[in-house]
Amino acid sequence: MKRFIAHTAFLLLIFAPAAADAGTIMRTAGKAFAPPAFAPFCAREPRLCKTGGGAETVALTQTRAAELTQVNRAVNARIRERSDPSTNGRNDDWRLPTAYGDCEDFAILKKHELLKRGWPASALLLTVARYRGQGHTVLTVRTSGGDLVLDNLTNSIRDWSRTPYNYFARQSQKDGRRWELIGGTERVAQARHRPEA
Repeated sequence: MKRFIAHTAFLLLIFAPAAADAGTIMRTAGKAFAPPAFAPFCAREPRLCKTGGGAETVALTQTRAAELTQVNRAVNARIRERSDPSTNGRNDDWRLPTAYGDCEDFAILKKHELLKRGWPASALLLTVARYRGQGHTVLTVRTSGGDLVLDNLTNSIRDWSRTPYNYFARQSQKDGRRWELIGGTERVAQARHRPEA
């Protein structure tokens, strides 16, 4: 019982700020170029590139919130961060990692794990940003509590607008092979979404 109470309190601490502010979603502003290594990745892993169909927004229940936390922590613990040149001799190579990877590989594995748990592909979007002058990739999960970020640099699940990154593009929800520019922030209360049943 103590473990359950501690786990519930932990989840409330993580998600309470987003719930209090109703969270925010990313507004998109037209087409963007996909990262160069994305097309070869899609040729190898077409299922992990798809985003069409299914609910565009997942209802953020306590069970779903716990799944996000579990997947984010498990992948962060299981995969050791290592650059693409160190891993396979290429400057940029997107892969489903088994032991080593860099930021986009973490995001890809998190998407893979959530898909296995029944999350809709249309709510799981690979997203690119800049952080301290470097490119960075995270997994954005579209929920009724806002667009939440699963990140290899932290075990915390955060609303995208409460992260230190400058976001510039993400996968399209309609066609995962296409990318869209990030155009700003919108409060969840004003957003139109189709929660998952």
